[in-house]
Amino acid sequence: MTKRLTVALVAHDNMKCDLAEWVAWNWEKLLSHRLICTGTTGRIVAETLMARRSTDAAHSRFDITMLKSGPLGGDQQLGSMIANNDIDMLIFFWDPMSAQPHDVDVKALLRLATLYNVPTAINRSSADYLISSPLMGDEEYTPVIKDYKSYIERQLK
Repeated sequence: MTKRLTVALVAHDNMKCDLAEWVAWNWEKLLSHRLICTGTTGRIVAETLMARRSTDAAHSRFDITMLKSGPLGGDQQLGSMIANNDIDMLIFFWDPMSAQPHDVDVKALLRLATLYNVPTAINRSSADYLISSPLMGDEEYTPVIKDYKSYIERQLK
């Protein structure tokens, strides 16, 4: 039995088609996991999965939660889930060629993913590596979370 992970999927506007293609390619692997998506990305992921699922009657359900759009707070919602250890993996197809009006939110999200040691893919190649890892399947993996207690105590002095 494959372990069930919580996978966050996010894509900037110019990268949504790339993420949809990636989801279409990996839909069978994704169906066994819980998916968390921001805004429009969630709608696109759901439509892609519905189209794939309808071609295979054996896969009748998928688990997807849609947050707010990134610029409207979805990035912060996702960051909160990361801080609460509710996200196992982040797939974030970000657009390196366009300025984002919510760039500080994006940086905060990526900072939290790094801080809490969440495996993060920022493009198609790194997403392929993550989803094809044996750790996506039956192998147990517990990420090491750095203890920031001494840092916090030092800040309070």
